[in-house]
Amino acid sequence: MTVIRVLLVDDDPLVRAGLSFMMGGAADIEIVGEAADGGEAETLAERTRPDVVLMDVRMPGVDGLTATERLRARPKAPQVVVLTTFHADEQVLRALRAGAAGFVLKDTPPAEIVEAVRRVAAGDPVLSPTVTRQLMRHAAGAAGDDRRSRARERVAALNDREREVAVRVGQGLANAQIAAGLFMSVATVKTHVSRILAKLGLNNRVQIALLAHDAGLLEEDAS
Repeated sequence: MTVIRVLLVDDDPLVRAGLSFMMGGAADIEIVGEAADGGEAETLAERTRPDVVLMDVRMPGVDGLTATERLRARPKAPQVVVLTTFHADEQVLRALRAGAAGFVLKDTPPAEIVEAVRRVAAGDPVLSPTVTRQLMRHAAGAAGDDRRSRARERVAALNDREREVAVRVGQGLANAQIAAGLFMSVATVKTHVSRILAKLGLNNRVQIALLAHDAGLLEEDAS
């Protein structure tokens, strides 16, 4: 059994205690450290080498956004799951653009938070299609002409098939759904996703979804 090493980051000790308690019963999860702000999280991450970091957004000192950006820029970066009380706001979007693998609400049932940790450790984002659509709507107000222009320049590196896959990732579809819709195998979809990530210099599917939205690919597909 592979054990997932988890670092908890929240300025509220009661939240940390609750997270630690709810994960303590999972045989495949080990809490390797707790931090009260982003700066402490960076230091602990260097020492404990977690697989997954559960990261609060709003903290004194170094906030969760800055810490996420710094952690994800490291070699062998841990996956980051943002802890928040908001379904979608600009800070959540910033964290996702910085490479967070998704987010969970602080009032999420314990079993779902544990499952979220397992999913991101396995390389799957923690964003349902409903949440993805909500984020896309929120991002619409933030995607100005400059952002769209830069995004279009980046996605120009994709071939037609990769663009089709990127659009469906942006719609929040799983690999099996993409494979069925485009009449290809799941393995081929995974290969396309890997190539998209490499070509665009992205960390995960969430960033593909945001870039596809910024470039207007989802609007083009709907028209």
